[in-house]
Amino acid sequence: MKKGGRGDLKNRPMLKYNPNLKSRARPLRQNLTDSERALWQRLRGKHIAGVQFYRQKPIGDFIVDFYAPKAKLVIEIDGSQHLETHHAEKDRKRDEYLSSLGLMVLRFNSRQVLKEIEGTMEFIYRTIAERMAE
Repeated sequence: MKKGGRGDLKNRPMLKYNPNLKSRARPLRQNLTDSERALWQRLRGKHIAGVQFYRQKPIGDFIVDFYAPKAKLVIEIDGSQHLETHHAEKDRKRDEYLSSLGLMVLRFNSRQVLKEIEGTMEFIYRTIAERMAE
């Protein structure tokens, strides 16, 4: 199989996830927020360095907004509720868990994504390029 195809998945361990989250992830994929939709339009179809992204992907006991297995990258888009202490602590624990799996987590404010999509995309592109060079 050609490099980058599905054959490469055999060389990467499958991330375990809570099977109960599968049914919760489907409606999230169908009802993206405006900022998630704007970013998804740019991430889908391997537009960045040939890297495949998945949206609303279960990993462990969490559902992440966007996941790129090849780059070991998670992208989270946070609304204003994430500024609250309770949410910030949950985000910290989530990030800690994802990092323990070797994943890098990028967090963007939803307003930032909508107002600065080009800058957001440039940052994501540079991060992927660096991760792929490792």
